[in-house]
Amino acid sequence: MQKTINISTSTREGLFDITSEVEAIVIQSKIAEGIVNVYAQGATAAIMIQENWDDSVQMDVVNLLKKLIPKGVWLHDAQDGNGDSHLKAGIIGPSETIPIINGKLGLSTWQNIFFCEFDGPRSERKIVVSIME
Repeated sequence: MQKTINISTSTREGLFDITSEVEAIVIQSKIAEGIVNVYAQGATAAIMIQENWDDSVQMDVVNLLKKLIPKGVWLHDAQDGNGDSHLKAGIIGPSETIPIINGKLGLSTWQNIFFCEFDGPRSERKIVVSIME
């Protein structure tokens, strides 16, 4: 089974919680045991599993990446000014795979699935959710 989630992002860089959307697709699949792959379409976006309790963790991720990969110093910036966005997305990676256990996402209490925006804001971002038994 495969579905696409469409979201819009409101900031240049940020983590956006998509766990409930992925959960709904897993429930709809009626698969009890398997895996779900969550994939960000776009060269300047990524998917990350991160703590869900405290927003400061998500801000820390964004701030760390800003320090490690500053804006405006990369060769690609000459084309469209988003060289840092491509590098951040490449380091985090475009996807995560989560087990399905008893029909539910196999995340721990403190884990959620986040879409990572590194070149926003965007009116539409696509996330492909693929479920395999």
